[in-house]
Amino acid sequence: MKFPRTYKLEEIAELLGVPFVGDAAFPVQGINEIHVVEPGDIVFVDHPKYYQKALESAATIVLINKEVPCPEGKALLISEDPFTDFNRLTAHFKPFLPSTAQIDPSAVIGKGTVIEPGAIIGRDVQIGSNCIIHPNVIIRESCILGDNVIVQSGTVIGSDAFYYKNRPAGFDRLLSGGRVILEDEVELGALCTIDRGVSGDTRIGKGSKLDNQVQVGHDTVIGKKCLIASQTGIAGCVVIEDEVTIWGQVGVTSAIRIGAKAVLMAQAGVSKSLEGGKGYFGSPAMESRKQMKQLAIMRQMPEIVKQIKKQ
Repeated sequence: MKFPRTYKLEEIAELLGVPFVGDAAFPVQGINEIHVVEPGDIVFVDHPKYYQKALESAATIVLINKEVPCPEGKALLISEDPFTDFNRLTAHFKPFLPSTAQIDPSAVIGKGTVIEPGAIIGRDVQIGSNCIIHPNVIIRESCILGDNVIVQSGTVIGSDAFYYKNRPAGFDRLLSGGRVILEDEVELGALCTIDRGVSGDTRIGKGSKLDNQVQVGHDTVIGKKCLIASQTGIAGCVVIEDEVTIWGQVGVTSAIRIGAKAVLMAQAGVSKSLEGGKGYFGSPAMESRKQMKQLAIMRQMPEIVKQIKKQ
């Protein structure tokens, strides 16, 4: 998430009421999660296990809960609670503003687009030309749809990320200030949920088609011409490359990559990154040829055991 202008480090420190390490005029351009940070971004870290990863990331400002040696070309914001202060930055620069109408006056809707009764279009939404938005679809603030997009009834685009910090008093939500972007010719089935990015974008590439009841987690990027069947659940920060096929009831864990043209068979459980161009099934998902051989051997085991006993 980029700020409306470039701020000085001392301005952000004053906003948060925290000390800083670095040049007071050091430029700050936005905030982002570690997997999408760029130079000029703030990234937060609140556990020593991840200090080095944050300090070595592309982010040039680290919001951290302990003063550590600052790498050259970077700056630190020292916070007692980086999680809460990251939320404060999101709330300041991207505050939640409720819509005042079924189709918010700030929404931009392209020529030939049909929005059926009961659909809700939030603030600053952009919808391209010749789209069809069926009844009871919800498109929340700042989301972007390209041309020729079809969204079936009951789907929610731009719901908040499922991202919490476990505290003694309960779970503390990380606020969502990102967007969902659907490229041209994307189709979403009924009752899908596409979560917005925490600070970046959840993106579905051109020509991809999702069946009913598919969940896409925050900051996930789905490539072009992918097919995803019903009841698939994809966690946050996943990268799915072009022309991947995912069949029904597949579960995908967070922060992994699925290579181009991979095929995930029904009910596969994906716990790690997978190479492209291969088929997978089972839980944990394995290459289908290997799984078939193992299953064939397992089916022969009773006979093998009988033969051993005879000997």
